Amino acid sequence: MTNKLRQYFPMIHTRQEVLAEIEAKPKLKQEFYSWKKKYRKEFLDFCTGVKGVKIMYDFISKEILNPETVPERVEELLSLLIGQQVHIKEVLPNDGTRISDESTLVIMDMVVELEDGSIVNLEVQKIGYKFPGARSACYSADLLLRQYRRVRKKNKQEGKKTKSCYRDIKDVKSPTEFHEFPDTYIHYFEQHSNTGIQLNLLQKYLFISIDIFLKYQQNIGIQLETRRDAWLAFMGSDDPDIILKVIEKYPDFKGMYQQVYEICQNIEEVMGMFSKELAEMDRNTAQLMIDEMQEDIKQKEEILKGQDDRIKDQINKLKEQDDRLKEQDQVIRELMKKIEQLENK
Repeated sequence: MTNKLRQYFPMIHTRQEVLAEIEAKPKLKQEFYSWKKKYRKEFLDFCTGVKGVKIMYDFISKEILNPETVPERVEELLSLLIGQQVHIKEVLPNDGTRISDESTLVIMDMVVELEDGSIVNLEVQKIGYKFPGARSACYSADLLLRQYRRVRKKNKQEGKKTKSCYRDIKDVKSPTEFHEFPDTYIHYFEQHSNTGIQLNLLQKYLFISIDIFLKYQQNIGIQLETRRDAWLAFMGSDDPDIILKVIEKYPDFKGMYQQVYEICQNIEEVMGMFSKELAEMDRNTAQLMIDEMQEDIKQKEEILKGQDDRIKDQINKLKEQDDRLKEQDQVIRELMKKIEQLENK
């Protein structure tokens, strides 16, 4: 596998070269051996080309898909995902409020304004959140509010009426990962009326499950029929065979992979960034466990509520039976009283 990638990227270090540099610097050596064995292997694998570098590493994705330095890459990716031509007008500050400590679970989160004024939030998650629909709705609402404020400020500066702000607000599109259906990896959402009335409710959502896409590609023999397929493979796979398939079918991707391996030339810097990735991973796991515990507690509460409702139903039934028994007892007493009266006569 090493030779496969080195044929295309001769700058890739050998295992001996990487270990020699680490062993020569006490600080690096201490850092390297503080990692678990599987992480040491993972680091050596992508530095030496045994496996490809995961583009979803935070420090990699920020270099390869920076909307300020390489907007054409982000524009093409968004165009292929959304299905319409995209040109980035401005990169907006990411000042929306995150729920809890969710920023530790996100490896890419950029907000850009397009030429038509609509806002796109491109978010990639290493570990999928619980309640993706509720979270997406919250963040898209935040983006709409930010856009309204921008439009209102602009209209005031241009002397327009404030009421026109609502007509000037564009759609919000929020791509992210989604894991509900094992046989489908792209899900599109927008709001519709049950009566057929047409209202532009602005928010649209696109969820993409890259892991499901990769499983699908493995099942069909890595076809990569479109550039969108190539982008998803580029984003999600560190398999050398898939990387070479992407390069052979779409040669311009080689430049981005080469940029990745140029980053890996600085072992000390990459080790520092990889160490931060591991710290984020620990927080990710902790956050995921909290989410799962909350979900488990919620399910147990629902079960207990169901049991409580059943117990109440049983109590009500017993009460009804008791009432019927009391009625029957009253009837029997009246009959006994009549019998006694007859006997006396």
